[in-house]
Amino acid sequence: MMSVLISGASVAGPALAYWLRRHGFTVTVVERAPRLREGGQAVDLRGSAREVIERMGLLDEVRAHHTGVVGMSAVDRENRRLWNWGSELSGHSGGIIADLEILRADLGRILFDASREGVEYLFDDSITALREHPDGVDVTFAGGMSRTFDLVVGADGLHSNVRRLAFGPEPDFVRDQGFYKAIFATEADIPLAGWQLMYVMPGRRRASLYPVRGGRTRGMFFFAGPEIDYDRRDVTSQKHLVAGAMAGQGWQVPRMLESMWETTDFYFDRESLVTIDHWSRGRVALLGDAAFGGSVGMGTSMAVVGAYVLAGELAAAGGDHVRAFARYRQVLSGYVEANKKPMPGGKNLFLPKGRAMIWAGNQMTKLMLAGPWRSVLTGDLQGKAARVTLGDYADPAKLVDGRRRKEDARQ
Repeated sequence: MMSVLISGASVAGPALAYWLRRHGFTVTVVERAPRLREGGQAVDLRGSAREVIERMGLLDEVRAHHTGVVGMSAVDRENRRLWNWGSELSGHSGGIIADLEILRADLGRILFDASREGVEYLFDDSITALREHPDGVDVTFAGGMSRTFDLVVGADGLHSNVRRLAFGPEPDFVRDQGFYKAIFATEADIPLAGWQLMYVMPGRRRASLYPVRGGRTRGMFFFAGPEIDYDRRDVTSQKHLVAGAMAGQGWQVPRMLESMWETTDFYFDRESLVTIDHWSRGRVALLGDAAFGGSVGMGTSMAVVGAYVLAGELAAAGGDHVRAFARYRQVLSGYVEANKKPMPGGKNLFLPKGRAMIWAGNQMTKLMLAGPWRSVLTGDLQGKAARVTLGDYADPAKLVDGRRRKEDARQ
């Protein structure tokens, strides 16, 4: 029974823990936070990720925690609707909002509950050193403990600690996308009725409100600008940055800023794209945002699919990590690359500079939504979300035998 240490207990980590345990591995998950993280944004499960969740037997539970959002609308300063994009218009996975949407914290909790039996979770700790040798990886923890594992997986997000320790400094792999985002609990003075509302402002700024079941509301700000040096653990300074960028704006922005100062549920980061040639090095592998972060609307889905494939390939390879890690990359590379491509228009459409570009963007969106070519707006997200063939890892030996037969047939 090979032992695997996973760093990160958000989405990718518990999903991987679930499948590894199903395949008979001994699994430990370490998480820097003292408990499961609350809040966070709404995330979508699209295409093949829906199939993975169904294979886990969790589809009904995920549906029961749907945010309740029925679509997205653009509004002007007076809150007049400019266009509506209902979730039913683009198939279950093709719209900006998929029909299987859930808060990140809710999904994380569901995956944690599904994986916790037989899995060791270590909260309020983190990895400080990795030393690989022929028999495994010696791991030193911030709490002072040292242990040896056969394999280590970094499922610890965009700012992955495991990637830094095993692959190199973050700037070598994380590419700046030119804007910031803030997500927080807020209150709205206007009825949302299940619709996410977006207000675009000149100067490359955007505000958004979306409802969550139970009468809750999430607020989002996006704003472009040069990189600012700030402390990632100093929430007060981050809120000052957001308040400065959004000062003097209309619509619901003033009320959102008031809520932002009051809430403890706050997330802030620079939008970035992870570009790394190899998802593994020796006995250490990367998963989720640590390996392929930066997609538009597909980060959670790729993490869930990646967890399924990585665990399955380790089982199919009988624990031969060299072969399994190579197959993991081979199976997912096309799927990942397709889903990391920016949506049509990129940042200039998402955060237009002036009023003319805002008007043009709204007119184009209305026109596209009116016809069968609406999939162009998302770069065929529906198709890309299913661009991977999921193997049946329930019987790894049978899967390997099938692959050998196919290879022999080609020769």
